[in-house]
This record gives sequence, C-alpha cells and structure tokens, in this order.
Amino acid sequence: MTNLVIAEHDNVQLKAATLSAVAAAAAIGGDTHVLVAGSGAQAVAEQASKIAGVSKVILADGASLEYDLAENVAAQVLEIAGNYSHILFPATASGKNIAPRVAAKLDVAQISDIIAVESADTFQRPIYAGNAIATVQSSDSVKVITVRTTAFDAAAAQGGSAAIETVAAVADSGKSSFVGREFAKSDRPELAGASVVVSGGRGLGSAENFKILDALADKLGAALGASRAAVDAGYAPNDWQVGQTGKIVAPQLYIAVGISGAIQHLAGMKDSKVIVAINKDAEAPIFGVADYGLAADLFQAVPELTNAL
Repeated sequence: MTNLVIAEHDNVQLKAATLSAVAAAAAIGGDTHVLVAGSGAQAVAEQASKIAGVSKVILADGASLEYDLAENVAAQVLEIAGNYSHILFPATASGKNIAPRVAAKLDVAQISDIIAVESADTFQRPIYAGNAIATVQSSDSVKVITVRTTAFDAAAAQGGSAAIETVAAVADSGKSSFVGREFAKSDRPELAGASVVVSGGRGLGSAENFKILDALADKLGAALGASRAAVDAGYAPNDWQVGQTGKIVAPQLYIAVGISGAIQHLAGMKDSKVIVAINKDAEAPIFGVADYGLAADLFQAVPELTNAL
C-alpha cells in the first residue's frame, strides 16, 4: 500500500497544507510519496524530501505546470495514479479543483474533507456544516481523498531524506490558460495558518468601524477574519471570510467580535483551541461554542481590551 500526496506550492515554497496531508497519509499507513508538479520547482522538491515520513518525491517540472492549472495537474496525477492505493490532496481551493477531475477519470467516488482516519478504507468527514460526522467506507481500488488540513497536526518539515525522482511533465491540455493573478499583500499572518485570528461580523456596522479590530490584531500578531455577513455587506474582503463557504481555521486563539454565530460560520472556526466572543446580545449562538464570552458593547470592549494588552 502506497499513498501519493499532491504537494501544494508556489514553485518556490512548499505550503503548510502539504504537511497536514502527509500526516493524514501516515495515519493511513504504508509508504508515502509526494508529487511536486510545477515549473522551476526543484527547491520545492528538496523541501518535500525533508518531510518526516516521506519515502519518495516525484518531481514533474515543465511549463504546462507552472500555474497550477487543474486540467494539467490532474493529467499529471493520472500519469502515475496506477501505482497508488490512496491519492491525497489538501482540501484547499487548489486541491478541491484538481481532486474531482482525478476521481472522475479514475471512475471512483471522491472522499472529501476527511478529519480522521479509522483504517485504510474508512474515514470520518463532517456533514451538515459540521453538525454531524459521517463515517465513510470505500471499496474503490484507489481512494481519492481531500484532507481538512486543520484536523491533522502537520508532519515535521525536517528529518526526512527521501529520494527525488524526476518524471516528464505532461503536455498542455489546451483546455484552459493562465490570464493573471492578483495577490492580497499584508504584513499580517496568512489567515488559514495563523495561530491567532480576530474576526469581525455584521455587528461592526460598517467597513470604517471594522478598522477598530486593526489595533487588537496588531497587538496579538493576529490575522484578520470576517463572517460571511460582514463580507457580503462589504465590510471586509472576500479572502477574509471564515466559514463553510470561506476558510476553515483552527488557531490557538479565535476572537469573534460582533459575530452572532450562524451555523455556516461556526463550521469554519469551532475547532479553534480557545474561542473568545464579544457580542452585546447575550443570547447569540456564538456564546454556545465560546470558551470565554463577554456580553458587552464591542465599541467599548474592544478598545479596552486592546489597551489592556
């Protein structure tokens, strides 16, 4: 039994989501190989070779793989899929884009967003916005899996010494082309991997009022997040959204300010180690999951908390 983990990277740096997928592969058992598909990605392959528990890194390096186009990466995975019992992707935007294509071509059922491994063919995954956990057993010869990265402690990035094998990159499928990419620049930590997150909701009332969270986030070295209601209202950008339709986070500390606690938001943050809620409505559902709750006017409480730090 051999597992294949599809590395997520930017052709320069291996992303932390890959380490969580490797940890899930280790829980399944057997050998773990990592596929690095990119262009000029030798450095990424070398980083992957050092991950504890990885026995081989397969590097597919070519122009067709430079921009992580799903059609091309899926074709690359399919080139070597026959050698593996399990193919694992991080459950990120990229992984969710590529994995279904691989599963469809292999004519198997994708197992999505796993949070635990019971055995080589049995996994746990959340359903109904995380309100229930389904145990799923697959009889497919190849299991195509996406891994909820917050559910698995990252494998050690150092300590391994895997061999790097080079394979030919697939030709460009011609089905899609890269047009452009815009990066959101910020001095704050990346939301999905931050150890502290300060999130604001509709209770903040406006984009201008949302800035009240900046000083608190700066004091804590935190990433900023937002509820879907706040994003829809234009208070915060889309890439700050936490929830079922946004980013799934599990930081050491999550501070929810002016967030009522809708089910779709809770699905994205309730696995946080410590949850602090500030809301003037003492009956808000967010208090049901909070470790510490303050029923108070956020416009008074947040500056006081910031000054006290």
